[in-house]
Amino acid sequence: MSADARKTAEGLSYLSGFGNEHSSEAVPGALPEGRNSPQRAPLGLYAEQLSGSAFTEPRAHNRRSWLYRIRPSAQHPAFTRTGNGAIRTAPFTETVPDPNRLRWNPLPDPAPGTDFLAGLWTLGGNGDATQRAGMAVHLYHANASMERVFSDADGELLIVPERGGLLLRTEFGLLHVEPGHIALIPRGVRFRVELLDDSARGYVCENYGAPFQLPDLGPIGANGLANARDFKAPVAAYEETEGPVEVVNKFCGNLWTATYDHSPLDVVAWHGNHVPYIYDLRRFNVIGTISYDHPDPSIFTVLTSPTDTPGLAGVDFVVFAPRWLVGEDTFRPPYFHRNVMSEYMGLVEGAYDAKAEGFVPGGGSLHNMMSAHGPDRETFDRASAAELKPQKIDDGLAFMFETRWPVTLTPQAAGAEHLQRRYDDVWDGLERHFRPLR
Repeated sequence: MSADARKTAEGLSYLSGFGNEHSSEAVPGALPEGRNSPQRAPLGLYAEQLSGSAFTEPRAHNRRSWLYRIRPSAQHPAFTRTGNGAIRTAPFTETVPDPNRLRWNPLPDPAPGTDFLAGLWTLGGNGDATQRAGMAVHLYHANASMERVFSDADGELLIVPERGGLLLRTEFGLLHVEPGHIALIPRGVRFRVELLDDSARGYVCENYGAPFQLPDLGPIGANGLANARDFKAPVAAYEETEGPVEVVNKFCGNLWTATYDHSPLDVVAWHGNHVPYIYDLRRFNVIGTISYDHPDPSIFTVLTSPTDTPGLAGVDFVVFAPRWLVGEDTFRPPYFHRNVMSEYMGLVEGAYDAKAEGFVPGGGSLHNMMSAHGPDRETFDRASAAELKPQKIDDGLAFMFETRWPVTLTPQAAGAEHLQRRYDDVWDGLERHFRPLR
């Protein structure tokens, strides 16, 4: 990425707000007034609606955007199948769900010239993409910018960078995302990923189900957790590229390719609420105890994909952001537990307060439903004897994809060289301390 391109990315301005109607135009007068699809759209553009929900879903859940573009999306040649690389999609049936605690080191270095799409590697998931239910966990490791354009018809993509900045060129405009941020690309939105550093590494949650939304706050009240105003959508920017452009579409688990004679990132103006966005995880307003005990990790939920059962998410995105620990007579690290939900955890930077070693940035752990897990022996011993002064946790940034169904591994994840074969050993040495009263 050139210095000029980096400067352009860093100088982006954004529209604020999550889930609200937004509008933006790269050229004054490109947005029509009063009508979504006038007989003639302004400036010789084509009007096109992109629907992220069924037309008749309730207004509060309806997702759609109107795009005013140089050419309509319908103008393209036929798609043909291409190789899927290391990408896999639900239903995951090549292995059986595994009840064991599992942990991986970071992905190995990719071959030279590996772009974001080629660098995607599927760990596992659940549900069925054709039924729009469930999720997949991917990781990426890339060392080249994309020249092609990608879209995912199977689900929305929540991108969590761990190393290296990304410039996302989308149909709606540009998004600059760095480690410590997240970016979301809605279902069906076309985009290209350009690297802002020599390489980039991170995590992706592919959500097949209902679009991510902010969780309800319940007794917390009106304020707290992620604030809607901190989610930022791009300002309209368009490409006028004439000439061959490869466009890759992920559809029902397979990649399909077509060569356009123009760039599909040619939207001059748009309005709607089915839009890409970014969020700075350090803006998360952490809620926690100021008396005693360790609250459930649900208080760290940034985004949730609801299902037909209230409170039971297809997938939650949870962040363990910098925070104070002040609980009295309290075991402060995450407690030992078994959970009906399944948890994939990753680390963006620093260390996680429930593990002494082995859980590193770029790596991850999977604790499927009802698998017993919690602090390792060293962490338990240290926390049990710690002097309980107020403590600031600000040397790490961890997150979790939590889902209602077990995560079934892909064969490549189950047999990966970077799978830690002796993860269970971290709980060795937890001694018997029971002393019955006499």
